[in-house]
Amino acid sequence: MSEFWLISAPGDKTNLQAWERMNTVTSKSNLSSNSKFHIPDLKVGTLDALVGLSDELGKLDSFAESIIRKIAQYIGEVMEDSKDKVQENLLANGVDLISYLTRFEWDMAKYPIMQPLKNISEALAKQVTQIETDLKTRSAAYNNIKGNLQSLEKKTVGNLLTRTLADIVHKEDFVLNSEYLITLLVVVPKSNYVQWQKTYESLSDMVVPRSTKMIAEDAEGGLFTVTLFRKVMDDFKAKARENRFMVREFYFDEKELKCEKEELMKLASDKKQQYVSSTSTANRLPEDYPAAHDGFSGSSCGAASRSEGITVSLCLSSQGPLLRWLKVNFSEAFVAWIHVKALRVFVESVLRYGLPVNFQAMLLQPNRKSVKRLRDVLNVVFKHLDEVAAASIMDPGMDIPGLQLSNQEYYPYVYFKIDLSLLD
Repeated sequence: MSEFWLISAPGDKTNLQAWERMNTVTSKSNLSSNSKFHIPDLKVGTLDALVGLSDELGKLDSFAESIIRKIAQYIGEVMEDSKDKVQENLLANGVDLISYLTRFEWDMAKYPIMQPLKNISEALAKQVTQIETDLKTRSAAYNNIKGNLQSLEKKTVGNLLTRTLADIVHKEDFVLNSEYLITLLVVVPKSNYVQWQKTYESLSDMVVPRSTKMIAEDAEGGLFTVTLFRKVMDDFKAKARENRFMVREFYFDEKELKCEKEELMKLASDKKQQYVSSTSTANRLPEDYPAAHDGFSGSSCGAASRSEGITVSLCLSSQGPLLRWLKVNFSEAFVAWIHVKALRVFVESVLRYGLPVNFQAMLLQPNRKSVKRLRDVLNVVFKHLDEVAAASIMDPGMDIPGLQLSNQEYYPYVYFKIDLSLLD
């Protein structure tokens, strides 16, 4: 199960005994896997500041999670040919998400704890907002390439009346550079092949005898060439239409056809290179590759430890620029999100349990089949923290003023959910 509960309770002797009791019950009944969640000694500030920060962190939490989900889903879109490998590419600081979460350590270098909580919150918000801005720019460029490619690809499908002929016709099929003669392309239904062969020379004057040849065929009919004098072209088209032979408005231009083919190939290459780089760049590190992001998994590279940084860096550099950016910034955003969660636990614990700061945070991974039982156990173990709230939870029909002021779930202990099902 990819859902985690981040909870906290006071750290005094009585509550530490409650923690032990909870661990014993949950492990014996296999209700959840539990681990301590370490939060450093942050600067508390004033009560008013904490109350205001609580609301801001709630909004930042939701915003950061939405950005993470967008990036994860975009990685899936870019890796459309390797969707089974998307999950292994969702890493945080080079390790899988569950490992990062269960072994969480506050990043002292990036978020110094000697500064006020509001400063840390603003730094996190600025970081996530910048990632969102960059994501919009990069996704717009990618979507433009993808859209143009799809438009061109649509021209290569369909029947012979509508599809592009760039990949079908050849120079040898046409009489070119003639002042008097011109080669037309005619779509003939399959049921009319015999009629075409018998009548095409007599549809108008000045049709070159035995000049027809079928150069392509689909489920509905065939594409035939026919050569005639330019002066009778309009008359021939009219007579052909009367006999259900459709003349394609097409004139062979080698340069134009070459450009169309090259554009299709270029767009396909550009799209693919967002996912995987060309071999000429696969063996050197990207200039914008940050040293702090070793340990990423490539589409065919497993997760690696930091000691394998150079190998993994080369693996990352073999990926296209968009996928590389998405993976690096997914990690950055995820790490920021979990720090926001840690900040929320700290702030809510101080507001709930008071000063001096003394609480224990715990990360629980519920067993899928035991969610309700685990919730009941927690409410029994920690009901002494808020008897009124515990009573309302044990008896849902009980209406207690003040506890339903928001849609947020309320329990006797501090509680935040972390859902790692980011691709759903």
